[in-house]
Amino acid sequence: MSEQQRETVWDEFTVTGARLVDTVKQLMHEGNVRRIQVKQDGRIVLELPLTVIAVGVVIAPVLAALGAFAALATDCTIAVERDVTPE
Repeated sequence: MSEQQRETVWDEFTVTGARLVDTVKQLMHEGNVRRIQVKQDGRIVLELPLTVIAVGVVIAPVLAALGAFAALATDCTIAVERDVTPE
């Protein structure tokens, strides 16, 4: 698929701190995710571009840091940039 045929859309949803790591793990396994942003109080606290998600070696330390943040967080917003195929 060429770059001209790709479109991206953003989805946002709120999760509790306890579900944050599990939700990000699920999103990483989806094939159409280009970027994941974790926000709290409207501020981006973590951004994972596709290249970081694709490199499995980098994921463990990022998830550990995310877990430490999640232990302190109550509600977070996850913004997900996805590739979509135009109809």
